Amino acid sequence: MAGGSTEWRGRSVISKVVSLLDAFTPGAPELSLAELARITGLPVSTTYRLASELVAWGGLERADGGTGYRIGVRLWELGALAPRNATLREVALPFMQDLYQATRENVHLAVLDGREALYVDTITGRGAVRVRSRRGGRLPLHATGVGKVLLAHAGDALLHDLCESGLRRYTAHTVVAPGQLRRSLADVRRTGIACAREEMSLGSSSVASPVVDADGVVVAALAVVQRAGRADVRKLGPAVRTAAISTSRALQDRARHAGPLAIRSR
Repeated sequence: MAGGSTEWRGRSVISKVVSLLDAFTPGAPELSLAELARITGLPVSTTYRLASELVAWGGLERADGGTGYRIGVRLWELGALAPRNATLREVALPFMQDLYQATRENVHLAVLDGREALYVDTITGRGAVRVRSRRGGRLPLHATGVGKVLLAHAGDALLHDLCESGLRRYTAHTVVAPGQLRRSLADVRRTGIACAREEMSLGSSSVASPVVDADGVVVAALAVVQRAGRADVRKLGPAVRTAAISTSRALQDRARHAGPLAIRSR
């Protein structure tokens, strides 16, 4: 309870600050002081002091009307300095743009981060189907095209872990049977193309393909997401595969000229 819990005692200042920042989510981009205190378990007085210091630094900013807080631009500036995906995005962007021009549909670039697909870049248009993914957002591996590509090349340990934890069903089409998922991932490795037909959201389907670095390691997945009724893997698959292969070659050329790149998944 806000102000009533003693679990905050003994925590470092950094731990408290991180808990404040971690309270913000895509579903809760703006939080009041009371909500921050409740979520973090910190006293209201401590929450206010730390939030005020973060506002002064630029990590948080006051929401319109001054009744709440939201993430500040300073964190975005620091995030842009992270080298892990900067080069990957830079190399992939021209091919993503070509793919968007050819399809006029959502184009996504994602990497493996823990047990989820982290979307490092997206391109969308006004006429494209609405999707749940966004730059900097995360979605499950087993229910998305990019996720299936990344999971197919991540090794058996991660797949076993996910299956043991239970695969969440997002729609009636989500593959949640471990045996069926294993077979589909084997097809991804064989064909270089992954499909997710209305598994994450009804009405949208994705086609994805792996991006490979100079060491032959799959470091990302490139995908197109479009309305389920328009998704034709026979036509879309080769286009996505070509864009992913072109990105891989450009990434490999960059590595040969500039040395190894820190874009491996963690």
